[in-house]
Amino acid sequence: MSAELYWLALTATMTALFFLPYVLNRISIRGLFGAMSNPRQGDLPESDWAQRAMKAHANAVENLVVFGVLVLCAQAAGVSTAMTAFAGCLYFWARLVHYLVYTLGVPIARTLAFFAGFAAQLIVAFELLAAF
Repeated sequence: MSAELYWLALTATMTALFFLPYVLNRISIRGLFGAMSNPRQGDLPESDWAQRAMKAHANAVENLVVFGVLVLCAQAAGVSTAMTAFAGCLYFWARLVHYLVYTLGVPIARTLAFFAGFAAQLIVAFELLAAF
């Protein structure tokens, strides 16, 4: 397995687990059956941090689509360089930091982490396009 696919698989797994904290918060507020029932207008809201975690999770999913497609295109094209391997690692750590600081409500760090992940996407895109 290439480094790029390793980091992509790790990032996808991490992203899949991002729902756990806010679901646990929902269970603690509404109870197990309240958390599993259909949303109702009178439901108690999740904690502020849990609402931010939901938004961070949605953002991670949206950006994983772009990064995943770029990595898979690079793999299909046989493009695997030191820069694309670095980008995979950078993307993983940037997205982890983004999730954590978004959930904690740290605005400047959130933006910096987001742009680090975006830079990783650009690195893979440039390496891929340079190969053609």
